[in-house]
Parts: sequence; structure tokens; C-alpha cells
Amino acid sequence: MFSASNGKPDKLGVTYSSKGANFCIYARLAESVELLFFEDKDADAASNIFKFSTNDNRTAYYWHIFIEDVKPGQLYGFRVNGPYRPYQGTAFSPKKVLLDPYGLLVERGDHFSREAALGSGSNIDTCLKSVVVDIDDYDWQEDQHPRHSFYKTVIYEMHVGGFTRHQSANIAKKKRGTYAGLIEKIPYLKELGVTAVELMPIHQFDPGEHHAGLANYWGYSPLSFFAVHREYSSDRSRLGPVNEFRDMVKALHAADIEVILDVVYNHSAEGGEGGPSFSLRGFDNNDYYILSKDRQHYMNFSGCGNTLNGTHSVVRRMIIDSLHFWVDKMHIDGFRFDLASILSRDELGAPMLSPPTLFSIDTDPILSSIKLIAEAWDAGGLYQVGSLAGQRWREWNGHFRDDVRRFVRGDQGMVSQFANRLIGSPDIYGEHHFEPEKSVNFITCHDGFTLNDLVSYNNKHNLPNGENNLDGCDYNFSWNHGVEGETNDPKILQLRNKQIKNMLTITLLSLGTPMILMGDEIGHSQKGNNNGYCQDNPAFWFDWSQIKKNRALFDFTKGLIKQRTAIYLNPSFRYSLHDIILRSDIHWHGVKLNQPDWSECSHSIAMESTHPHSGVVSYVIFNAFWEVLNFELPISACGKWLRIVDTSLVDGNDIYKSGDKKYWFNDQYLVAPRSVVILIGETPDD
Repeated sequence: MFSASNGKPDKLGVTYSSKGANFCIYARLAESVELLFFEDKDADAASNIFKFSTNDNRTAYYWHIFIEDVKPGQLYGFRVNGPYRPYQGTAFSPKKVLLDPYGLLVERGDHFSREAALGSGSNIDTCLKSVVVDIDDYDWQEDQHPRHSFYKTVIYEMHVGGFTRHQSANIAKKKRGTYAGLIEKIPYLKELGVTAVELMPIHQFDPGEHHAGLANYWGYSPLSFFAVHREYSSDRSRLGPVNEFRDMVKALHAADIEVILDVVYNHSAEGGEGGPSFSLRGFDNNDYYILSKDRQHYMNFSGCGNTLNGTHSVVRRMIIDSLHFWVDKMHIDGFRFDLASILSRDELGAPMLSPPTLFSIDTDPILSSIKLIAEAWDAGGLYQVGSLAGQRWREWNGHFRDDVRRFVRGDQGMVSQFANRLIGSPDIYGEHHFEPEKSVNFITCHDGFTLNDLVSYNNKHNLPNGENNLDGCDYNFSWNHGVEGETNDPKILQLRNKQIKNMLTITLLSLGTPMILMGDEIGHSQKGNNNGYCQDNPAFWFDWSQIKKNRALFDFTKGLIKQRTAIYLNPSFRYSLHDIILRSDIHWHGVKLNQPDWSECSHSIAMESTHPHSGVVSYVIFNAFWEVLNFELPISACGKWLRIVDTSLVDGNDIYKSGDKKYWFNDQYLVAPRSVVILIGETPDD
């Protein structure tokens, strides 16, 4: 049926053509390689086995073969044999069927067994299988990248499965938790007003990778850096997930929404010592992973058992090839790099001043127009917020998250730090002359409390995760406002709601690129669990019935995003933080004009700024104190101050919308306890 020839080492992975397919892998120390074909996902034996010749099918470190008449959808895998030298870091398992590291789809049969991938025995009847894909067989029509600049970007971090998996999503059951389901909810995203979705990992992972009957819900454990996650597709045909994912991207682009992928180029699903051999370990363990000096152990800077050797030339090429694939073939607009600081470590794990992988990504021409966002730390103690290599990288600002939480909670000595966070963190980024949008400002993300839980719990409640409440962060800077968890006390509920609005307002007003977490706009709660990585159940999915219940909060969030251009405090979209400070476009005040209180016991600050292009003057008051404060107002050049936001007011009156009654103020404003007020200088209508 099939005939084989030498093939070429030109391109790793499968290169498909009308005549067949070229298969190419990197296996530097391998002594023999076999390509296996399978009839179906549950086949217990290979239908064809092609043995590579060391003379004809090997060039340097690359093994290659061309198989005529291969069709898209063909299932395949590799077996690789080589020297067993534990003291040199090799880990060949010649009986194991391995996934193609560059495979574009993964098929998981009904009899797949993670346990069978352990040890040295055969897994041929339970293995994962790669799929041949004709990646160019898709009509993108007139698809265009939205290309929003960072200063116009509002990011919505979301979980593809959790967004529409709840029965309240009111879509066909087949589409719940899928790319197709997300397409149906694009009108919701448009109404909210976000300009980009940041998708938690959609690279193929094993949903069953956990213990005690729980699931791998988040997906931060990739099996492949090129394959879309099959389980998020409503089209369960062998090739269906690739095109359904592209349908989703195309539909989001048509709605002027960018697609950012959360990518995990810091570790793989193979774990540490004793972990399964799915792919990389069986091809070249020593090159793909950072090992200890004695080559006996995996360095664990990821907290997940292993760490990719991102500085190695082959791994660096794989990462960049993967990024190119997602941009070129899948039309992705940007990437958020999980634990990006790992890519600044050398092959022994030591931090480098000029890490080649991060700089290669930063300067790559194919990636020059896409967004690069880094989680600038790792699980090994490296924290590089403000110092990650590369000019184009933006960073999740962990200082913003923690300092805003502490200020809003009412902690002592937080006014100065809070003020820095409001204006783009010049204490972190200013000396480098970065623009304010270098900082991705967030208070909540997938990792930690939701905004509702942040104001409802003093402590994490992670017992359902099966780890004796030892998992998840202990430093949440949260406050339950008097009762731990749910309550019917109207005063506590009112205060919690106000604090949620305070933090949404701060996130969407501060200089930088704002990011909000899926569900925060409707008061989603995870019952105090701040580490829902293993909780694939309705309590952690987006509950669409909550929109009606918490419509006021949704409308407030939508209103903030809509008003962002007018009330956004960036005094110039094109000046660096250094220029902003030198130009003195920001003026600080306290309850008395020009007298900001920077003392340890202060809990309030006011900020006045003028937009150089529109001329709009804004005056924003942040009162984290537990008593009413009467703030003096400067004389407005426009005559009076129009109230845009007051988070202490009842729902519906807390944010100005076009057509609403206007409220004007002259020389003072009585600011309620724990609230934020935004005023705009404007000439009253006569």
C-alpha cells in the first residue's frame, strides 16, 4: 500500500504533499528509529512499520523518510532505540511509541493509559498517536489580524472549556465547552467591550493527568506544542479540531477581537524521574530537558517535575517553530508565556544576562507584529518583573496585583506603592524609558482567587483538590469583610460589591494594559478555592445565569471599558514613563489641594491629569479609608466637574452613561468610605 524512500531533513515534523508525506525527527544519540502507522485510535498493533536506515534515512542528527500515498488523517508514532547511559542523561525506551514533537494533532484512544507510558515496557496498544494533517487545506477567506495597539487593548483571560460548558450557556450540548461554543458567545464579548481574549492553554494535554479522580482542568501540561486540544472541539472527526479552532479565530477576528494564546514552553507532560515517556524524553532526554550536573535528575524550575532546556539550540528552534506555526497557519495575534523566566536560564539552570531564546523571540521578524506577554518569574525563585530580556516583551505585573489588593484592603503604608501602580509602575519600568503599556495590570487571573472570592474569604479553601489545603498561594491579601464566605448580611454584601467595583475601576483606569478574569464581571465565585487547576466542574465554569443576577456589575464593567478612552489616565499614549514624570502631567492631591499624604497611616490619594490630545482633564479620588473624607477640588478650566464614577452609589447610578442625568461639582466632593470617584472637567449644558 505504501512505498518508502529516503526523505529529507529540510523540515521537522510532517511535510504533506499530494504525493505523500515527509517525516523528520531530531534524535541525536539514537541508534535506530521506526515509524509506525495505525489504522485507528484504538489499534493494538501497528498496521505498517518503516525501519529507518542509518545510511539512507539519517543526516547528521536528523532521521527522515518519505512515504508515498499518505493521506491526511493517518495515525502514526515513532519508536527510538539508543544507548542506555543514565550517567549521561539518556532515557531511550525502544518499546515505547512516541508522539511526534512537531505533530499537528494528537489522537487519544479509549484505551489510552498513562501508566503504560511509565517504565520500559511496551505501550503500543494504549499509546497516544500523532495525526498527519494537510495544514494548508483551509479557506481563511478575508481574515485579517485586528492589530490593536497595546494602549487600546483590554484583555479578557478565559478558559475555552469553562466558558461555555455550563448548561446555562443555552447552546447545543455538543458545543458546550468547545471552540464552536465560544463562537456563539462572541456577542457577549463584544457587548462587554474587550479587545482581546487570552486563552488558557489550548495545546493538547491529557485531561486525565491527576489523582483521586480529579482532572487536569487548566491544561498547563502540554503533550505537544503544535497540536490544538482535541477535547475542546465539537467536531470529533480525526481532523476536525484544527479547522474548528481556525473557525473560532476567524470569527473573533471578524468581531475585531484578538486571540492571545497562553503557552507553556517551560515544561512538558512527561514529569520528572519515573514519569511517562510520551515524546521528548524518548528522542533526546539530555537535550530537551535541564538535568542536574550528575545527569541523574530533572531540574524542576517549573514546579511540574521537569524543565525544558530552552537555551539549547534544538529546543529554541522548536519553540520558535511552534510560534511561527501558530502565527502563520493559525493566525494567532499574541502569546502569554507561562513562567517565561525559565527561558532565561542556561543549560545548567543558571540565570543569564542575555538569554538567547528570549532575545531570539523578541527580534524575530515573523513575530514582530504580534503581542508578547511574559509571566516574568518561575517556580525556582527567579523574579524578573521589570528586567526580563527584550524591548518588546510586556509583563504580567505581580506588584500591581499585590499592591492594589493591599491598598484597597486598607493596609498601612501602601499609598506610595499604589500611586506608582496607577501610573504604569515607573519605579519598575521608568528608568528604562518603557511606555506605560509595558505593564499588564491585573488583580485576578486564573491562578488565585476570583474577584468575588478576594472580598469574601480571608483564607484559601482548597480541600477539594485532595492536597490537604497545602496547594495554592497563602499570600492572597484578601479580606472577607466580616464573614468567611457566603453571607446574607446586606451591609457586608454591599461593601463587598463596592470593593469589587473599586478594583475593576483601578484595573481599567491605571496606566498600562488592563486584564480582567473571565467571570469577574458577573461576580463568579469558586467558594474560596484559589487553585482550581483540577476542578473541571460547574462550580468552576462560567455560570451564564449569573448575568441576570449580577447584571448591574456587568453593566458597570462594560461602562468602564466603554468610557476608558475618556477617563483613561494616560496623559500621552506615546510618551514613555520617564517623559510622563518629567512633563509633570500628573498632579497629586490629598483632601487638601496640592497636599498629598504619603505617610504610613494614609489611606487616600487624588490624582489630576490632562490628556494632551483631547484636552480632557480628569480628577480621580481613591479613598481606602473607613470614614467619609471631604476632598477639595481644583478649579476646572471647563467650569465644573462632571461625575463619571462613584463606586459608593447604588447600582445603576455608580457610572455615567450617555443620556443619563449629569451631576456637577464645583469646589469639593464628599467621598464615601472605601470608594473611588472619577470626575471630568466639562462645561455644563445650558
